[in-house]
Amino acid sequence: MSKSDVLLGLQWGDEGKGKIVDVLTPEYDIIARFQGGPNAGHTLEFNGIKHVLHTIPSGIFHPTAQNIVGNGVVIDPVIFKKEIDALLKLGVDVKTKLLISKRAHLILPTHRLIDAASEASKGKNKIGSTLKGIGPTYMDKTGRNGLRIGDIETKDFKEKYNTLVEKHKQILSFYNYEYNLQELEPAWFESIEALKSLQFIESEHFLNNALASGKKILAEGAQGSLLDIDFGSYPFVTSSNTVCSGACSGLGIAPNRIGNVIGIFKAYCTRVGSGPFPTELNDETGEKIRQIGREFGSTTGRARRTGWLDLPALKYAIMINGVTELMMMKADVLSDFDTLKVCTHYNYNGQVIDFLPYDIDTRYLTPIYQEVKGWNCDLTKITKKEEMPQALADYVKYIENAVKTPITIVSIGPDRTQTIKL
Repeated sequence: MSKSDVLLGLQWGDEGKGKIVDVLTPEYDIIARFQGGPNAGHTLEFNGIKHVLHTIPSGIFHPTAQNIVGNGVVIDPVIFKKEIDALLKLGVDVKTKLLISKRAHLILPTHRLIDAASEASKGKNKIGSTLKGIGPTYMDKTGRNGLRIGDIETKDFKEKYNTLVEKHKQILSFYNYEYNLQELEPAWFESIEALKSLQFIESEHFLNNALASGKKILAEGAQGSLLDIDFGSYPFVTSSNTVCSGACSGLGIAPNRIGNVIGIFKAYCTRVGSGPFPTELNDETGEKIRQIGREFGSTTGRARRTGWLDLPALKYAIMINGVTELMMMKADVLSDFDTLKVCTHYNYNGQVIDFLPYDIDTRYLTPIYQEVKGWNCDLTKITKKEEMPQALADYVKYIENAVKTPITIVSIGPDRTQTIKL
């Protein structure tokens, strides 16, 4: 019986997971997305072309791997169809390489309307939702009202849809929100028809049979650990479990079937939308990192907030996930700095601590930094670890010592070739 490795983000999302899944896919038979929805934006670059995937696993561009959208994912048929159309144009064999769990939930047009109405009603207390209807869909899932992929094949699918929409209309009347559902429905039902050309599977049986026959699986997470519904900076979080345990519930794989846990983090930190961010830089340095790193959301286009690497937060994510190896992204973005700062501790209500507390609101918590030497040279042409500048090698060693976990890859550019294996 083989095991499933898990790959996830250790910060607030946008760590560069898509690129790494694309780099690692040749080593795996199956890539399976286990949670989240089209709020994810996994960017892959190769052969000078940039691709952004929202729901489809990042292994789709490799000829051999099967790609599975797991039961923990929520699917917007309209966005999904656009992704498929783009892949078909590139000659990707979607019909045989892409499988969808019958237990995955559907995002309805009314879910998106409720998301927008709810966010608008919050005024200054917005959580920074991507407005893709993710939260309301997960609410219907836990409220036991949801529509699933498997329902598409039932005779009374339209009735189930109408029943749920009626419930949603009541919620929308509470918000006093203006909308035009008739405008949105035709594209949604057209996309449902397009979905029918794909294979719907009982994914838990498929994946466990694959493990039993010795196949190698990589479970791909979306968003980041600090956005987890239980362990993130609540309420400024996503609606699913983005941590390792989410792979078990999001795919139907038992905990003892999990192998390596690969944690992806940036050489600095970013965050999109609202919520606490202890090491945030609201200055020229923060803006410089944003511009060099092209830190703008791949799903929303919003400018990302930027800051120095936060070790207490990284240690927390490593602990919660049981991370066995780390991969550091975007080292090239810090190439223009003589000195870097790393947050090693927090001053929390007058006490010095080195862990992530319950409330990381910066009114009670300030980061304590240590300065380290920058490498101040172009990394993008490096092809092997022997060519890495000493200051970068020292930065890697410094982080490894602090978090007691090995770093196995350093990414020095967006292209799949710009990847140094350590």
